[in-house]
Amino acid sequence: QVQLVESGGGLVQAGGSLRLSCAASRSVFSMDWYRQAPGKQRELVAAMSSGGSTNYADSVKGRFTISRDNAKTTVYLQMNSLKPEDTAVYYCKAQYALEWYWGQGTQVTVSP
Repeated sequence: QVQLVESGGGLVQAGGSLRLSCAASRSVFSMDWYRQAPGKQRELVAAMSSGGSTNYADSVKGRFTISRDNAKTTVYLQMNSLKPEDTAVYYCKAQYALEWYWGQGTQVTVSP
Protein backbone atom coordinates (compact mmCIF):
# COMPACT_ATOMS: atom_id res chain seq x y z
CA GLN A 1 0.00 0.00 0.00
CA VAL A 2 1.06 3.53 -0.78
CA GLN A 3 -0.50 6.71 0.57
CA LEU A 4 -0.11 9.90 -1.43
CA VAL A 5 -0.66 13.39 -0.09
CA GLU A 6 -0.74 16.38 -2.43
CA SER A 7 -0.23 19.96 -1.30
CA GLY A 8 0.48 23.39 -2.72
CA GLY A 9 -2.74 24.15 -4.52
CA GLY A 10 -4.58 27.41 -4.18
CA LEU A 11 -5.91 30.50 -5.89
CA VAL A 12 -3.57 32.48 -8.14
CA GLN A 13 -3.96 35.15 -10.78
CA ALA A 14 -3.25 34.43 -14.42
CA GLY A 15 0.47 34.65 -15.08
CA GLY A 16 1.33 33.54 -11.58
CA SER A 17 3.06 30.41 -10.30
CA LEU A 18 2.38 27.55 -7.95
CA ARG A 19 4.41 24.58 -6.85
CA LEU A 20 2.60 21.35 -6.09
CA SER A 21 4.06 18.57 -3.99
CA CYS A 22 3.08 14.94 -3.63
CA ALA A 23 4.53 12.93 -0.79
CA ALA A 24 4.41 9.14 -0.89
CA SER A 25 4.49 6.93 2.18
CA ARG A 26 7.27 4.89 0.61
CA SER A 27 9.67 4.95 -2.32
CA VAL A 28 7.79 4.27 -5.54
CA PHE A 29 8.68 3.27 -9.08
CA SER A 30 7.24 6.33 -10.85
CA MET A 31 5.03 9.33 -10.12
CA ASP A 32 2.90 11.40 -12.44
CA TRP A 33 0.58 14.41 -12.26
CA TYR A 34 -2.95 14.44 -13.66
CA ARG A 35 -5.70 17.03 -13.53
CA GLN A 36 -9.44 17.09 -13.89
CA ALA A 37 -11.41 20.22 -14.69
CA PRO A 38 -15.16 20.43 -14.04
CA GLY A 39 -17.09 18.49 -16.67
CA LYS A 40 -13.93 17.10 -18.26
CA GLN A 41 -12.05 13.82 -18.15
CA ARG A 42 -8.96 13.43 -16.07
CA GLU A 43 -5.87 14.06 -18.18
CA LEU A 44 -2.16 13.50 -17.86
CA VAL A 45 -0.26 16.70 -17.17
CA ALA A 46 3.28 15.50 -16.58
CA ALA A 47 4.99 12.16 -16.10
CA MET A 48 8.38 11.09 -14.89
CA SER A 49 9.64 7.55 -15.42
CA SER A 50 11.78 5.60 -13.02
CA GLY A 51 14.79 6.54 -15.12
CA GLY A 52 13.97 10.22 -14.94
CA SER A 53 12.64 10.85 -18.42
CA THR A 54 9.74 13.28 -18.57
CA ASN A 55 6.65 13.73 -20.68
CA TYR A 56 4.25 16.68 -20.74
CA ALA A 57 0.85 17.46 -22.13
CA ASP A 58 1.15 19.84 -25.07
CA SER A 59 -0.91 22.42 -23.20
CA VAL A 60 1.66 22.77 -20.42
CA LYS A 61 4.97 22.31 -22.26
CA GLY A 62 7.35 25.13 -21.49
CA ARG A 63 5.32 26.24 -18.46
CA PHE A 64 5.25 23.24 -16.11
CA THR A 65 8.17 21.22 -14.80
CA ILE A 66 7.99 17.89 -13.01
CA SER A 67 10.77 16.86 -10.66
CA ARG A 68 11.32 14.49 -7.75
CA ASP A 69 13.62 13.88 -4.84
CA ASN A 70 16.38 11.28 -5.00
CA ALA A 71 14.55 8.98 -2.59
CA LYS A 72 11.64 8.78 -5.04
CA THR A 73 9.14 9.61 -2.32
CA THR A 74 8.19 13.13 -3.37
CA VAL A 75 7.31 14.56 -6.75
CA TYR A 76 6.87 18.22 -7.53
CA LEU A 77 5.09 20.16 -10.22
CA GLN A 78 6.33 23.69 -10.78
CA MET A 79 3.65 25.59 -12.65
CA ASN A 80 4.53 28.94 -14.19
CA SER A 81 2.63 31.34 -16.43
CA LEU A 82 -0.63 29.87 -15.20
CA LYS A 83 -3.76 30.35 -17.28
CA PRO A 84 -7.45 30.19 -16.30
CA GLU A 85 -7.71 26.98 -18.32
CA ASP A 86 -5.25 25.37 -15.91
CA THR A 87 -7.97 25.49 -13.25
CA ALA A 88 -8.58 21.92 -12.08
CA VAL A 89 -8.08 19.44 -9.31
CA TYR A 90 -4.56 18.12 -9.62
CA TYR A 91 -3.88 14.51 -8.69
CA CYS A 92 -0.70 12.60 -8.06
CA LYS A 93 -0.47 9.04 -9.34
CA ALA A 94 2.23 6.60 -8.32
CA GLN A 95 3.24 3.11 -9.35
CA TYR A 96 4.46 0.59 -6.79
CA ALA A 97 4.73 -3.19 -7.13
CA LEU A 98 2.68 -3.20 -10.35
CA GLU A 99 -0.17 -1.31 -8.66
CA TRP A 100 -1.26 2.27 -9.24
CA TYR A 101 -2.23 4.62 -6.43
CA TRP A 102 -3.93 8.02 -6.48
CA GLY A 103 -3.84 10.92 -4.10
CA GLN A 104 -6.96 12.83 -3.08
CA GLY A 105 -6.10 15.86 -5.17
CA THR A 106 -5.40 19.52 -4.62
CA GLN A 107 -7.44 22.35 -6.13
CA VAL A 108 -5.75 24.87 -8.38
CA THR A 109 -7.80 27.90 -9.37
CA VAL A 110 -6.43 30.51 -11.77
CA SER A 111 -8.36 33.76 -11.96
CA PRO A 112 -8.32 35.91 -15.13
